[in-house]
Amino acid sequence: MGAKTFFLKFFTWWNGSTFGMDLFTRKKGERVGMDEYGNLYFRSRNGEKDRALGHERRWVIYNGEAEASRVPPGWAGWLAFTYDKAPSQEDYTPREWQAPHQPNMTGTALAYRPKGSALGSGQRQPAGGDYQAWKPGS
Repeated sequence: MGAKTFFLKFFTWWNGSTFGMDLFTRKKGERVGMDEYGNLYFRSRNGEKDRALGHERRWVIYNGEAEASRVPPGWAGWLAFTYDKAPSQEDYTPREWQAPHQPNMTGTALAYRPKGSALGSGQRQPAGGDYQAWKPGS
């Protein structure tokens, strides 16, 4: 392991797991599966209940940047205890209304900018006649 990798693993949490997370995962975790993005999913070894939580722990180690929107719907439901079985343990098919992952574009040139916004194109609609400004004391 190079010096850069060592320092990234030791001091940053947004580039994958840290040393502490790796140690915790080896000691207490059991791998449940991996999604199409390479994220790894774990639970408490043998489904052991955590005394503080009252249920097993479930967590994800991201492949690359830690971005929660990169967790597919089935895995997000499992992490949130909506589903008892992980998608890797059953024949999971997403519902028709579950959209595939799209990265968070906030702060980029591809971010959503509604018509009339400061960075968008077009002009804002003028306020209609149904709006009255609030005045203190009225």
